[in-house]
Amino acid sequence: MKVIYTVVLALIVMFIITFSLENTAPVELKYYDFFKRELPTYMLIFIAFLAGVIFTGFMGIVERFRLTRTINRMNKTIRELRREMKNNESSPYIEAVGKTQPPPE
Repeated sequence: MKVIYTVVLALIVMFIITFSLENTAPVELKYYDFFKRELPTYMLIFIAFLAGVIFTGFMGIVERFRLTRTINRMNKTIRELRREMKNNESSPYIEAVGKTQPPPE
C-alpha cells in the first residue's frame, strides 16, 4: 500500500512540475486602477486551487463543530432517558402467596 501511495504522490508531483513549466505565460490581474499585477498562469491557477482548499477546510471545520454539538446533545438525552428508566424500574414481580407451581421433573 505504501508503494502505491508513493507512486501516486510521485505522479502528482510530476504533473505539477510539468504543468508549471508549460504555463509560464504572464497574466495581468487588475481591479480598476487600484490593483495591477502580473503573474504566471500556473501561479494564478495554484492560488485559486489553494483558496478553494482553504475555504473547503473551513467549511469542514464548521460542519464538524456542528455535528459534535449535535452528538453531545443526543448523548445528554440518552443519559437522561437511561436515568429515568432506572428510576421507574419496579421490583421484580412476586407471585401471589399460596399459588403453587408444578414440581420439577
